[in-house]
Amino acid sequence: KVLHGEVVAVGPGARKDNGDFIPVQVKVGDKVLLPEYGGTKVNLENDEKEYHLFRENDILAKIE
Repeated sequence: KVLHGEVVAVGPGARKDNGDFIPVQVKVGDKVLLPEYGGTKVNLENDEKEYHLFRENDILAKIE
């Protein structure tokens, strides 16, 4: 089963072993497909929404 999601926040990116910067390929507002299992469930104070953290390489596809 594949889940639909919307990106609500992204990190700064990563660095290769040689120090070169790897930019993030998704941005806030992007619609994405995610695996049913994986990610980390997060609940924020004073927010009834349920959030899940995924690594960028866990994203199956970005929906245009």
